[in-house]
Amino acid sequence: MPDTGSVVPLHWIGFGYAALVATGGGIIGYVKAGSVPSLAAGLLFGSLANLGSCQLSQDPRNIWVFLATSGTLTGIMGMRFYHSGKFMPAGLIAGASLLMVAKVGVSMFNIPH
Repeated sequence: MPDTGSVVPLHWIGFGYAALVATGGGIIGYVKAGSVPSLAAGLLFGSLANLGSCQLSQDPRNIWVFLATSGTLTGIMGMRFYHSGKFMPAGLIAGASLLMVAKVGVSMFNIPH
């Protein structure tokens, strides 16, 4: 695998992000509030982030599923955080998603086309 200039490859960071979305956004939301939609959305978006990370591990240029997932979560959870002011889980997921969008954006410049 070519060197992308990062100490930790992007796909490994993506797997951690996927686990955070599934647990922090889904499972903890369900346990705290009993919200089945939170559980379903967390597991869905966590699975999509995991799929995107798997694609990144095969081809570092294949960023689109991961970028769409983290970008969508940035918007949705950012709005929820803005309206509720609650850091858990909306602020945490919005912040992590924004960082992932930025990380993918920076990595796009380091990957040969």
